[in-house]
Amino acid sequence: MEEQGREKSAIEKAGQDLFNFAVDREEVKELMAQLPESADIDRTAVEYELPLLKIIAVGWSVAYLLENSSHKNSLMQAYWSAVQQFSQSLSETAGLMTGQDIDYFDVVKQRFETYLAAMNSSRDAREPAAVIGPEFARACGNADDTFTVLIGSRMFMGTFNSVKEYLKAFSII
Repeated sequence: MEEQGREKSAIEKAGQDLFNFAVDREEVKELMAQLPESADIDRTAVEYELPLLKIIAVGWSVAYLLENSSHKNSLMQAYWSAVQQFSQSLSETAGLMTGQDIDYFDVVKQRFETYLAAMNSSRDAREPAAVIGPEFARACGNADDTFTVLIGSRMFMGTFNSVKEYLKAFSII
């Protein structure tokens, strides 16, 4: 008889912890509070894009920080599986509310590809946040809004640093 209360492996736990961090909205609230009213941007777009960026930044950070680790693939699978389940639930709920089919995971994938393409085309950038910030502002509707560029850069770097600290504390890196 299978044990119903099977404990999660350390990697599954890490994947769940990172997912929970990725969908936590506290940083989104803090960054939105820092966005000046004078910013030439649609605040709703920023509030929509910040959680997407955070989910992507967690996944990117894990892949980058564990580039040569034997734990990379299993942790990535655990993380992205949780994101996919969350996205499916969110898509179903949004679909019921709007009467339209919405595929949130597809939105995440598309945005991830956009950020990755921007980083690949700017290999001379000193750090990824220098590319992510402007690309984030572009996704929000105004690539030239300095405040939005900074908010995107802060989300990316804050997320990267948090994932790095978590993986160090978890003794994965």
